[in-house]
Amino acid sequence: MNRTMKPRRTDLGAARENFDKRQLNSISKAITSAETPVKEKHARRIILGTHTEKGAFTFWSYALGFPLASSSILSWKFCHVLHKILRDGHRNVLQDCMRHHSSLVEIGKMWSNLHDKYGQLVALYTKLLCTKMEFHIKHSEILPNLEATDEVLERTAGTDINNVFQLTVEVFDYLDTELRLAETVIRQLNTSIAISTLTSGQCRLAPLIQVIQDCSHLYHFTVKLLFKLHACLPADTLQGHRDRFHDQFHSLKTFFNKARDMLYFKRLIQIPKLPDSPPNFLHAASLAKHVKPVVVIPDEYESETQEDDDDDPPLIDISEGNSLQAQPPQLDIFDQTFGPPNGGLDDRDLQIEKLQRDLEMLRAELERVKEEAQRYITQLKSQINSLEAELEEQRAQKQHALVENEQLRMELEATRRRNAEHESSQAFFIEAEKRAQATEQRYNKMKEKHTELVASHAELLRKSADTVKMLSATQQTQEEVERTKQQLSFEVDRIRQEADMKLEEQKFEMEKLKRQLEEKMAEMMRIKGTLQSSEKTTEQMNSSVTALHAEKERLMRSVSEKEAELSSLRQAAQVQQSSLQQERERNSRELGELQGKLQEKSSQEEQLKQKLLEEQFALLQGTVTEAENIIQDAVAKLDDPLHIRCTSSPDYLISRAEATLGSVDKVKKGHADYLNNMRDAGGLLRALTQFSHLAADTIINGSATAHMAPTDQADRLTENCRGCATQSLQFFKDLKSKTSLQRADPASIRLIVQKILHLGEELRPKGMDIRQDELGDLVEKEMAATSAAIEEAVRRIDEMMNQARKDTSGIKLEVNERILNSCTDLMKAIRMLIIASTDLQKEIVESGKGAATIKEFYVRNSRWTEGLISAAKAVGWGATEMVESADKVVLHTGKYEELIVCSHEIAASTAQLVAASKVKADRNSKKLSVLQQASRHVNEMAANVVGSTRTGQEHLEEKETMDFSGMSLIKLRKEEMESQVKLLELESQLENERLRLGELRKKHYDLAGVPLEQVSEGNGETSSLANPVAMLPKPSKPALLKKPALAQKPNVYSKTTFK
Repeated sequence: MNRTMKPRRTDLGAARENFDKRQLNSISKAITSAETPVKEKHARRIILGTHTEKGAFTFWSYALGFPLASSSILSWKFCHVLHKILRDGHRNVLQDCMRHHSSLVEIGKMWSNLHDKYGQLVALYTKLLCTKMEFHIKHSEILPNLEATDEVLERTAGTDINNVFQLTVEVFDYLDTELRLAETVIRQLNTSIAISTLTSGQCRLAPLIQVIQDCSHLYHFTVKLLFKLHACLPADTLQGHRDRFHDQFHSLKTFFNKARDMLYFKRLIQIPKLPDSPPNFLHAASLAKHVKPVVVIPDEYESETQEDDDDDPPLIDISEGNSLQAQPPQLDIFDQTFGPPNGGLDDRDLQIEKLQRDLEMLRAELERVKEEAQRYITQLKSQINSLEAELEEQRAQKQHALVENEQLRMELEATRRRNAEHESSQAFFIEAEKRAQATEQRYNKMKEKHTELVASHAELLRKSADTVKMLSATQQTQEEVERTKQQLSFEVDRIRQEADMKLEEQKFEMEKLKRQLEEKMAEMMRIKGTLQSSEKTTEQMNSSVTALHAEKERLMRSVSEKEAELSSLRQAAQVQQSSLQQERERNSRELGELQGKLQEKSSQEEQLKQKLLEEQFALLQGTVTEAENIIQDAVAKLDDPLHIRCTSSPDYLISRAEATLGSVDKVKKGHADYLNNMRDAGGLLRALTQFSHLAADTIINGSATAHMAPTDQADRLTENCRGCATQSLQFFKDLKSKTSLQRADPASIRLIVQKILHLGEELRPKGMDIRQDELGDLVEKEMAATSAAIEEAVRRIDEMMNQARKDTSGIKLEVNERILNSCTDLMKAIRMLIIASTDLQKEIVESGKGAATIKEFYVRNSRWTEGLISAAKAVGWGATEMVESADKVVLHTGKYEELIVCSHEIAASTAQLVAASKVKADRNSKKLSVLQQASRHVNEMAANVVGSTRTGQEHLEEKETMDFSGMSLIKLRKEEMESQVKLLELESQLENERLRLGELRKKHYDLAGVPLEQVSEGNGETSSLANPVAMLPKPSKPALLKKPALAQKPNVYSKTTFK
């Protein structure tokens, strides 16, 4: 047996070594830094290698060693080979390539940042490959070569319109990356024949063959999906999809046309032609006109590649259909080494395999029949939809025809009205003609009269001649004749002019009447033509309506025929379904024989379950051991000398103890769940991990808190921390043993942690003058008292304003009014701040009290309540002090610096109030933003008070003029020394006042109950320790207006503030 094993192992190793050598040779020849296209025979050997080893492991093991970051041409050819492998390689190649997705992304990012032509192409190619892998991983039904039938596309899209919409967007993005790469390659190259025949141009153009193959399928997918979307969604919703498709259609058509004109592609690939215009998705019948573009690789090119491979071993056929028939059944490694068991397969195994193959064939046949029936149903549904769309279109045309008929009827009525108007105008024309005839008669009469006048004029001329002859004897008769002659000539001229004027008027009126007559005649002819055309249009519309009725009847008959055909197809489908049901029953009987093998698997499952229980318990042991180490480390720190310097606050200890109590409950629940289901210890493991860390944190912080506590309480706290560690270790010990696992109980740990919690609460500082049960009432009283104090301050400022107007005038009145107006604005801003703080306080109480009362909420949060009371008192006291300082300034009995300090004090008090309100407020609360805006407004108004005060001080103070002209050198020296002495005295006084201010602040914080260490560290939580009634500056004032203890450090003013 050993003799037979050694030759077989040697043969397997030699075959594998030979395969690796061939693959390495092909990969190294295909992916080079030379600017030449990848040879098809090398790429084909690499693809066949992926089918031989059923993956791309060998390819990636060699490809990762290439220096892709140093050569852009090498990266370009690597992307080309990877694209070929994804398209034509084994189906497992996609999973192997997806493991190196991040490497491709990094290569693309690196080359996109470099100014290199091939580098830009590599960046686009890597993005295309990443998009391709992501798309096919998500939609595994569609193969990477995109050769999918319409049924596969329908199954991938599904019936949910949202999935169809998303798939359409992904296909759009896929096609965009393909087109962007193609456009960039063509833009870098000249499309002349000389460039496309050079090796440098072919190196860039070679990957576009795979791009053309991908684009043809993606274009077909896009058209199918868009028609499906338009059948379910309104057209307006898909306007963006249509615009994007039109852009891609024109880009793809331009790319195909340019590639078709290149000499390089003419012998390698047949590029399809796209239609002249994109499909009309608004018309469902346009789907029938769509033709799927098919890319063809010529046989001559395939034969050439096969001739190149004559020197290689014979290639295997990678098609799925022939591989099952041509290849003999391959044996596994065990059978190749030791041979088949018992000299061959068992009869039962052969029968089982035969039955399984028959079952698979029947299932495939059943799926095929189902798919065919579904395809028939889909086609019939699409035909019905198209017929319904055509019917709707005919109905719309009918409605349009009815509307046009109604319009023509209205036009006919209008024409009739125009005819009536024409008849009336014709009657008017007849009347005008009659008037023209009467005018002509009058003209004739005037003409006759003119003739008579001319005759009379001639007769008068003759009489005048006779009269001249008769009166020539005497001078008197001659003069009379002259006068008579002049009168007659004047009369004749007047009559002639009147006749000419009347003649001209008659001629003008005749011409006007003739023009009107011609216009009426032309209008009548136009109306007659319009009437004739409308009658013809009415006849045509009647004929079209008749034709539409006939078409409607024909469509109704066609629909009835289609319904009958659909019913017959349904009956056939039911018959087929019954036969399929019988076949399914027969297959179920055959499958019953294979149920025996399931019993063996059930026994194996029992063994696996037992193994799972042991593994879960082992995980529990490891977790418990790690938890013991954490607790022991925390206990060790209790005795560590370096830990003595660590301190902690009781509040933090309480928060840690409360969190530990919560984790104890989770441990108890996880323990119970693990006892109920010991196959799942996840809940208990998570709870133990959280509990160990929180318990260790509680122990360490308890010890740190004990370092600052009194001796008795510190001893008890340290002892309880040790007890907590002891009980925790005992609980962990019970969990490590299966015998004590049932009785393990963390109740003792809970008791110890509760004791630590109570000790922490005892160590918390308490208010000095206020009982816990009075806090709820005191908050409302202090806020109301502060509002009242603000109102009183505003009233007093108004009184001071009126009094100042009576007593002062000029610059003093102007300064006083400016100061008092700024004080009034500040008081109003503080009042708005108090209102906003009250509203936010109500919101905090309502959101945090739960089922408790308001007073219980204030008692539970006593430190926060005391800080709020302190801040309210500080604001009221500051407002009162400002009013008094302003009164003194107006009466010239006070200092301007007092008013400036009061302004700063009010700004600090309002900041304290905002901070106290902000502690428990929600960050997204609108009322919190209102409060912050009011606080900023208060700061602005306080700045205005300071500015107006300083301006008024500068206006009112008189500066002495320094005249040293009369002094001698000795005198000047003496004055200089006196000035220096005075300056040193003032600096000494200033330093003493600063020391006094520091001591006052220390005493202030001491009375407020804040340790100096926390003050120096700037701890923001010390505001809640302020005592609202502890610090009383003036015993004579009421408690409301006395300055409370401030939690934060007051502002230290610069030297320039106190002039």
